[in-house]
Amino acid sequence: MNADPSLRRWLFAATLCVLASGNAIAQADWCRSKYGPDDEIGAANLLTPQMAADAARLVRTGKSYALGLETNSGTAAYPPRSWSITVVQPGQAGGTTLGPTKTTYNDDIWMGWVGTGSQIDGLGHLGVDNVYYNCNKSADFALASGLKKLGIEKVPPFVTRGVVLDMAAYYGTPLVREGTAFNRKEIDEQAQRQGITIRRGDVVLFHTGWQALEGKDNKRFLAGEPGLGKEGALYLASKEVVAVGADTWAVEAIPFEQGVGVFEIHQILLARNGIYILENMNTGPLVADRAWEFMFVLGAPRITGGVQAIVNPVAIR
Repeated sequence: MNADPSLRRWLFAATLCVLASGNAIAQADWCRSKYGPDDEIGAANLLTPQMAADAARLVRTGKSYALGLETNSGTAAYPPRSWSITVVQPGQAGGTTLGPTKTTYNDDIWMGWVGTGSQIDGLGHLGVDNVYYNCNKSADFALASGLKKLGIEKVPPFVTRGVVLDMAAYYGTPLVREGTAFNRKEIDEQAQRQGITIRRGDVVLFHTGWQALEGKDNKRFLAGEPGLGKEGALYLASKEVVAVGADTWAVEAIPFEQGVGVFEIHQILLARNGIYILENMNTGPLVADRAWEFMFVLGAPRITGGVQAIVNPVAIR
């Protein structure tokens, strides 16, 4: 039976409305925070005083490890990022003194990209088609004067259990090849070899040996890297970790896995799950001491509206 043309037009329009509504619901579902519409800290909601107390019990020797690397004008950074510091003295160098005790001082000006060197990626760093964590749209919160939501100043102190997985040992090489992706199989097998279990609220770090190239072969260092794969990112998200880091500049495998989008692991961790990313971590000393689990401490600079921050987390065992 042939339907009336006007009825066909109505049915077509109704179908489009249903599809549009379904797409809107799907979008709202993927980006909505389980911690509520006002949530701006994502997986950091998992942190509790009990986790801090439990992490403190991991301290046996008191040895501390600086996980941040030195940052300077020669630090390899994702283009076009650059960095410099200028020491500015009042008047001419060595000229001005203050008061009868002849007080002198130096100030400095830091110029360049914050996302250089050892850093934490905040939840306002990367999104999906201009939609960021908890369905915040770029046009509504990302201004030239700073983020109005998801700013780095919102990140609470991290005091929790940290673990490092020695992926260089897993692959039997001091330097894991670029493009090598760690997924559930590799993560579970190496964790089992090291006798550790990834838990809710953990900070998970990967050691690949990639930092050995920084400052020596910056071209190769920035052209690719080993790192977390898509399945691995989804797996760690299901574990409800607080942050994922590595001794690489982007944490994820580059070249990207076949069928995986540009920085899609960043999307999975930051935008979809509110899990923080720690880049260019100094994991070598931990691995050298077989310090597989430790107390992890991080206080990000509270720069209002900031996207990222140069950090020096501390591991204590």
